[in-house]
Amino acid sequence: MIDIDDIREDFPILSREENGKQICYLDNAATTQKPKRVLDRIIRFYSEEYSSTHRGAHLLSRRATGLYEDARESVRKFLNAEKALEIVFTSGATESINLIAYSFGERFIREDDEIIVTGMEHHANIVPWQRLCRRKKAVLRVIPLEKNGNLRIDKLKNLIKPKTKLISVTHVSNVLGVINPVEKIIEAAHKKDIPVLVDAAQSIQHIPVNVREMDCDFFVFSGHKVYGPTGTGVLYGKENLLKELPPFNTGGGMIKSVSFEKTEYEAVPLKFEAGTGNIAGVIGLAEAIEYIDNIGQGEIEAHENKLLKYLEDELKSLEGVVIYAEGSSKHGSISFNLDGIHHYDAGMILDGLGVAVRTGAHCAEPLMNHYGITGTVRASVALYNNINDLERLITGIKKVSSMMAG
Repeated sequence: MIDIDDIREDFPILSREENGKQICYLDNAATTQKPKRVLDRIIRFYSEEYSSTHRGAHLLSRRATGLYEDARESVRKFLNAEKALEIVFTSGATESINLIAYSFGERFIREDDEIIVTGMEHHANIVPWQRLCRRKKAVLRVIPLEKNGNLRIDKLKNLIKPKTKLISVTHVSNVLGVINPVEKIIEAAHKKDIPVLVDAAQSIQHIPVNVREMDCDFFVFSGHKVYGPTGTGVLYGKENLLKELPPFNTGGGMIKSVSFEKTEYEAVPLKFEAGTGNIAGVIGLAEAIEYIDNIGQGEIEAHENKLLKYLEDELKSLEGVVIYAEGSSKHGSISFNLDGIHHYDAGMILDGLGVAVRTGAHCAEPLMNHYGITGTVRASVALYNNINDLERLITGIKKVSSMMAG
């Protein structure tokens, strides 16, 4: 069982006060805070071990390379991927999706081919596919939503056609917190030999993941969502597919040989890692993964689910609160609005009370259009949140309602 008091001590920022109030951080779907051991690991690397990787014969370069590749192995184990070469380091989930949109698109997409996404996607899992479709004169199809925000999975069978070449779907909605039946989507797609990309930016920090059991073809997430540094990300891809794809970026580190007549690329994963990567960030990400493993993802999931149930029950008891996807199974986030009160105004008042939430469209305008709204208030939890945080939020919502009543 998680000892929240001990865990909170691992995160220095949570003990800070702003304007006389201790920080109550409920914006974890945007980014998570960092444990001290991750911060210390990054400082130690820069202070004692720093060098570029892969291209040096000296001690520091060999050591940095070893740490970088050890981090790749840590991610492999974390995802239960079969091989470390299936792990590509990127700057985040956004770059990972763009990499596949470009490379997969160049290799496999032709005029009139089709790509399927869902109606609840983050813009980062919409716009790259739109650009690909425009470039290749392909077609983007969308799995629609039920009124409450859940996927109309029954529509997928009719959406899949002979020209369907890829399905890209979020594992957990960054707005609603609802978990999508990615295993069913993957099973249906694979019956037609269609690969599936899973955007796990909002699931990787909340629930255990096994990419081999899931059987996804591509899987992406950002390090900063999982208690690691910004500027780090992961693309998992099945070996046979990665070998087929051309590189996304070119430059040093991904080259086997170069002449003015011909260039040969390195094998995966280095083929996709041009230039000097975020070495310290990757090492910090490995430290964050070890931190999570020591606590246990099952323990984290159970703790956060209790928090979300408590929060949704409390919100339902308040007059004038509209909860989106109410009653659906959720991970991490709950979005809501207060009748007659703009979400931005609510967020600013809560901020004045020391409660940090996210307001706006959350980079998911099509989902906002589905509900006929411009945005929501989103509260999102992490392993270091406790009931006191949620009580402060509920007290703050009551304050917002009373202040804006007249």
